[in-house]
Amino acid sequence: MQLIDKQLGDVKDRSLADQGRSRIEWAASFMPVLAQIKERFARERPLAGVRIGACLHVTTETANLMLALQAGGAEIELCASNPLSTQDDVAAALSEHYKISTNAIKGEDNATYYKHIETVVATKPHMTMDDGCDLVTTIYTKHNHLLADMIGGCEETTTGVIRLHAMEKDGVLPFPVIAVNDALTKHMFDNRYGTGQSTLDGVIRATNVLIAGATVVVVGYGWCGRGVASRAKGLGAHVVVTEIDPRKALEAAMDGFQVMPIADAAKVGDIFITVTGNFHVIAGSHFESMKDGAIVCNSGHFNDELDLDALEALTASKAQPRTFVDAYTLKNGKTVRVLGEGRLINLAAAEGHPAAVMDMSFANQAMAAGYLAQNYKTLEKKVYSVPDHIDEEVAELKLAAMKIAIDTPTPEQVKYMASWSEGT
Repeated sequence: MQLIDKQLGDVKDRSLADQGRSRIEWAASFMPVLAQIKERFARERPLAGVRIGACLHVTTETANLMLALQAGGAEIELCASNPLSTQDDVAAALSEHYKISTNAIKGEDNATYYKHIETVVATKPHMTMDDGCDLVTTIYTKHNHLLADMIGGCEETTTGVIRLHAMEKDGVLPFPVIAVNDALTKHMFDNRYGTGQSTLDGVIRATNVLIAGATVVVVGYGWCGRGVASRAKGLGAHVVVTEIDPRKALEAAMDGFQVMPIADAAKVGDIFITVTGNFHVIAGSHFESMKDGAIVCNSGHFNDELDLDALEALTASKAQPRTFVDAYTLKNGKTVRVLGEGRLINLAAAEGHPAAVMDMSFANQAMAAGYLAQNYKTLEKKVYSVPDHIDEEVAELKLAAMKIAIDTPTPEQVKYMASWSEGT
């Protein structure tokens, strides 16, 4: 039963709140860096009086980020950044136990998704916290009058950063935005290790197929593609990579993967995973040439990486043999199985990235928000990378939590590395 409380958001079932709180606390035990930042925020209150509008995947890890921001003094209104990524027990717990207004229901339709974004916008946030840039674009295109009181935003993911750079290039970026995704302790670890593990987890949970011996086609070889390819290889798959960037294609080949165009890969793949952030990278002609029984999924932010309209046009009948599996029987007699409606399979069918990885991502997110609140007056309407000192501090805190020590350069070494006059 769906209950709506204007003050506490829109969630599916508030009776799940205790279960959600238990899972949030479990995730917290694997997020020591964010815990230290939360303690600091509670002392220093860098976000006191700042209204944050957040459009993020509503998961246990996100809940711990919200609690850190709340400890820092922020007033928060949260909605989902994907219709299938919400964990309903977490949404209930945030609303009921932690009094963070949350608007998110797993499986919500498109109208509800944007209604929830509008609910966040209605709070007149000073700062946005986005995963995919939908909140920023909604404010810019429909609520321009709010911009005068806004100080900036933070963006979590590759797709959102791409959109923000496009806005900056067109001269329409409405305020300074920190690209959290650009931090090395975010994209090198979250995108590679997090996406790599959680994507395969989602595929296996949705299908229970054996990865060993299968031909897995990874479409895109950015950090996410690297992670997916390496994890699939580790499970015994034969991995094929498709790319449009010659440098990344070369890297994939040097990493030991077979590289070919998607038109050729479509004929040989058993499982297809898109991680490009681009549009219709698997098109109708590719679906048509796939093997009978091919499995197709997406781990990029938007489901338009797959041309599902073209697939529908090729389809004679459709069935759902398992949860999160749509089997399209094509007019040519072959069946293509699409997972999670083409949405983020790691969040649609699984639980997203492990908390230990999101610890670094959300530590960057929290510290970037604090930095923005303190420095927005000196920033231009540009996309900024996370300051190096924040990125380094996150790495140092993570190493300390893992009880890993590293060397410190001697004064002579520091001098040598800063000098041009020292030679052989």
